[in-house]
Amino acid sequence: MPTEAIRSIAAKALEEKRVDLVIGFTPGATTLITQPAFIEESSAAGKLIWNDFCVSNLAKHLLRRDKKIGIIANGCTSRNIVVYIVESQIRREDIYIIGVPCQGMLDRHKIKALSGKKKIKDIRTESDRVTLSGDAFTKEYPRREILRQSCLYCRHKNPVIYDILVGEPVGRSAERRGDEDKETADQDIEVLEAQSAEERLEYFRTLFDRCKLCYACRNACPVCYCPTCFTDRTDPKWFDKPPASGDAFTFHLLRAMHSAGRCTDCGACESACPVGIPITKLTRKLNKDIRTLYNFEAGLSIETPSPLSVYDLEDPQDFILTEELKKKAKTSAS
Repeated sequence: MPTEAIRSIAAKALEEKRVDLVIGFTPGATTLITQPAFIEESSAAGKLIWNDFCVSNLAKHLLRRDKKIGIIANGCTSRNIVVYIVESQIRREDIYIIGVPCQGMLDRHKIKALSGKKKIKDIRTESDRVTLSGDAFTKEYPRREILRQSCLYCRHKNPVIYDILVGEPVGRSAERRGDEDKETADQDIEVLEAQSAEERLEYFRTLFDRCKLCYACRNACPVCYCPTCFTDRTDPKWFDKPPASGDAFTFHLLRAMHSAGRCTDCGACESACPVGIPITKLTRKLNKDIRTLYNFEAGLSIETPSPLSVYDLEDPQDFILTEELKKKAKTSAS
């Protein structure tokens, strides 16, 4: 793990006044959790860590800060930094990106399911094996068995943009494995697509039955950054407490549509869910549609906006055009 290198780079960036703040990870309340760390003094850089549970997308913490910021960024976080630059939420020159190649993070929900009520005190990773241990038990698992779903099919394990890279990039063999897993991941989406509209509706309604509308997924999502979310508005009031039947499905459907063409498959929403709902099942379907229709993945280029955020005169629907532009479009077509 590149923890020592991250601490050294962060301390140097703060000492040289290259940045005013470094955003990274520090240990959480349990072995299976980390939490964001906001380091402003070089002497505090020793609090930073990097381990198999750095699942939060730190890009979310870049917004609305009037500072030069250093940030620890793996592939997912770097892609959301790109999304923010494209959406004019941050300026590239204000961000110092400490890139970290990523082999994927572990899923605490899967680990809890495997360990039952046993308390895990230590987790060690060696190559492709993970050893969990606690009071009177030690058990080893293949790493892939307990990876987060998003990490299983990730094709962008290296930061797409950075100022300094910690360690060696993930090799091409791992990238190819990501391609294979993306195909596997799409296969279950294709099964859904083969179903009738009524069957798909029932599937997703059932999927979100356990949701209590705690909004942990929204709060963790880097592309959910509206100053006031529609769910928090009181006029109109979208949802009651406790939520009525169907409210949770409506919320997830609207949130997914809002993130279409902007979601980077980071899985932060799914990791934040306290009851382990596979939320990305819905966003992956939309991401697949965006790839198929527009040959586009969010966060890969600061030069290319989301296809759903731009309009071309040759687009088939002209409702957005003024009468003058409609005439211009017809003239161009002829």
